[in-house]
Amino acid sequence: MYDIKALYEAESVEHAIKLLQEHPEAQIIAGGSDVLVQIREGRRAGVELVSIYMLDELRGVSIDEEENIRIGSLTSFAHITKDPIIQKYINVLGEAVDMVGGPQIRAIGTIGGNTCNGVTSADSASTLMAWDAVMEVTGPEGVRRVPIQDFYIKAKVVDLKPGELQTAILIPKSSYENCYGHYIKYAMRNALDITTTGCSVNVVLSEDKKKFERVRAGYGVAAPIPMRATTAEEFLKGKNVTEKNIKEFSEMVLEDVNPRNSWRASRALRRHISVVMAERALRESIRLAGGEING
Repeated sequence: MYDIKALYEAESVEHAIKLLQEHPEAQIIAGGSDVLVQIREGRRAGVELVSIYMLDELRGVSIDEEENIRIGSLTSFAHITKDPIIQKYINVLGEAVDMVGGPQIRAIGTIGGNTCNGVTSADSASTLMAWDAVMEVTGPEGVRRVPIQDFYIKAKVVDLKPGELQTAILIPKSSYENCYGHYIKYAMRNALDITTTGCSVNVVLSEDKKKFERVRAGYGVAAPIPMRATTAEEFLKGKNVTEKNIKEFSEMVLEDVNPRNSWRASRALRRHISVVMAERALRESIRLAGGEING
């Protein structure tokens, strides 16, 4: 059933790094909701595994000394959804990961695994992209921080060098302060399905709630890797919260998104729903921020 050559159990982050150096072909396994399926399908036959699942130091959500929201890479989706810090400052992330699989997957699946597998359909990825997340990576040379835009290199490839593992995801205060967002997942089924296209929008409104100070729009399955609709974002900066500007913003995402044809959906359908989702997610973000849309 599971063709595994060897399984090594890490006792600490330092031990995990040592094991990865000693076994350079080994794969990291955490919750196993992706890796075990791939092994059973034969795609990783004869693999060596380094398990980091017992490293409780990589679990939990906190606010660090720099006022970043720090999410340990082994924090489960279920934990993130219920965490009071997430609910207070970035509830949209909890809502996004609550759309992953079913309850069993959300109980064991980790946000580190969801981002490190490098797939564009990961439900957490578009929201983390829209909130300018920073990946904390630890390896033989110490700790480094990689902006999420640089972490995703190409489809299924992320910026992890030999011997490195992702230890946390950071959301800077400048990203979450006075910011409100909404995530929309479009899939063929209402549950237990991979994202056909995902859109996460957030806004910071002016003090009088009449202008956009900042807008971000992150997408999944709109390109080979999670991406931002930066042209549309720049268009709204400093503009009034009006119907016209919202419509123009949503149409402008087409200048950035570059979806593929697949058996799940055509490129044309994905482009169409990218526009619809951008408008709907922006409207909901404005409502959450306490704004009103003028004519």
